[in-house]
Amino acid sequence: MSENTKPNEKQERGQQAAHVALIMVDLQNDFLHPSGAYARGNTVSAQALLLPERIAPVAQALKAQGGMVTASQFTLWPDAKGQPMVSAHLKEKRPFLRQGDFAPGSHGQETVEAVRPWVDVHVCKVAYSAFFNTQLDWILKKAGIDTVVICGIVTNGGVASTARDAHLRDYHLKILSDGCAAFSDLAHQAALTDLASIGEVLTCQEFLTTLSA
Repeated sequence: MSENTKPNEKQERGQQAAHVALIMVDLQNDFLHPSGAYARGNTVSAQALLLPERIAPVAQALKAQGGMVTASQFTLWPDAKGQPMVSAHLKEKRPFLRQGDFAPGSHGQETVEAVRPWVDVHVCKVAYSAFFNTQLDWILKKAGIDTVVICGIVTNGGVASTARDAHLRDYHLKILSDGCAAFSDLAHQAALTDLASIGEVLTCQEFLTTLSA
């Protein structure tokens, strides 16, 4: 390979990466921080705690190649009396949720520090999918994104719903297998097996290798 071809190859990789977006699903303090709502409710996934440090290099590398990094933030909007509006199914599963949890602008709603520096766009969501009732699709299409790489929590919840909504919107889809976590390995593996029918399932390192290949 001559020295003259190296900048051209680097430019080509950058042009390709410019059409790629990382979607980090719900890597938030109320889910993962020791002082967060889920820690208070003793409902933290041990595997989920490992995700921010694993995903940060992926976000940094994609940004360096000119790609986009987005993050969804599950949000409990307050009603007129200041009380969080919690869906019935969530209230049943997570009775410990209280006023202030996942509140807009709060520390709990905020994306965790380990990945926050790389985020270009945050979207607030009220259900599993990062596309449902958010501006994510408009943002990605406006930015020229045709490929999305999805990671976060939980594999069989927010990640799976976001992936299926991305597929329905004709994005090329990649799911980071070790960039996701669930409350059990069985649920995690079953979700990945299911998602393999609509997208490419690969590890964080495998994706990093494609960026530098």
